[in-house]
Amino acid sequence: MRVTVKLYATLGDYLPPGSKHNRVELAAADHATVSEVLAPFALPPRLTHLVLVNGVFIPPEERAACRLNDGDVLAVWPPIAGG
Repeated sequence: MRVTVKLYATLGDYLPPGSKHNRVELAAADHATVSEVLAPFALPPRLTHLVLVNGVFIPPEERAACRLNDGDVLAVWPPIAGG
């Protein structure tokens, strides 16, 4: 199946070279989980603050069980501080 992974802010540094617009489309095993799809990116867990699948928040405790479908969009943001 095909999944789009979007990594925002400083997480964009973890995308493969040549990725455009902080996103990459990749092949994943059928019904792979959020954790399985993100594993090859080697993102530090403390930086995977906000994870969305098709715009729906996936809490940390559900990421290992949340299965993806063909065409899903997985977006990840690090913690962001502002003032």
